[in-house]
Amino acid sequence: MMKATTSFHFLDYLANGIQDERLPSLEALSAEHGISASVLREQLQVARALGLVEVRPRTGIRRLPYSFAPAVRQSLFYAMARDAHSFDQFADVRRHLERAYWSEAVEKLTQEDIAELRQLVTRAQQMLSDTPIQVPHSEHRQLHLAIYQHVANPFVIGLLEAYWSAYEAVGLNRYTGIDYLEQVWAVHDQIVAAIAAGDFDLGHRLLNDHFALIEQLPGRPAKESR
Repeated sequence: MMKATTSFHFLDYLANGIQDERLPSLEALSAEHGISASVLREQLQVARALGLVEVRPRTGIRRLPYSFAPAVRQSLFYAMARDAHSFDQFADVRRHLERAYWSEAVEKLTQEDIAELRQLVTRAQQMLSDTPIQVPHSEHRQLHLAIYQHVANPFVIGLLEAYWSAYEAVGLNRYTGIDYLEQVWAVHDQIVAAIAAGDFDLGHRLLNDHFALIEQLPGRPAKESR
């Protein structure tokens, strides 16, 4: 039986490789680096949980582009399971991030990006006017992430992506009343218009108005009891 060594660490191996590279099989890695398959399998599971690799039956193991979001999600969902108040704390971090990176984000948006934002607003408003009403949650998530898509900081992007996963997990993507949703998308419309006009300060003020709306969300617990 092969003796497990401590000199080989799968995460180090991944970090020193090229992106999107297909990796040798576990058996090949085990033979090459002198590490037992069982230990290697444990390390592979950690890499999968962190979103660093993809494992498929026919194509094998593939290194994925780095994303901070899977690691944050793992930790955040654990925290939320222990204490529901964790979501509100994380949501506060998200609000501060979006405010802090606002200028950097909107200054990098292209005309094509702005056209995409307008399309999202139009589609969402159409969904709200349909019978029956459709909740434009996917559009909500896409709109915010699209505004920040050019921020060259994978940790900021990862935290924002994790926020939307948690938002869905706590059920905020469900129907919350037409009045609230129409208010939200009216502010989104104004934010996109401000970005398109190059009035980024106005857009920032409207972003704060948008964040204030969530405190009016029907059924949301009062701050002191969260």
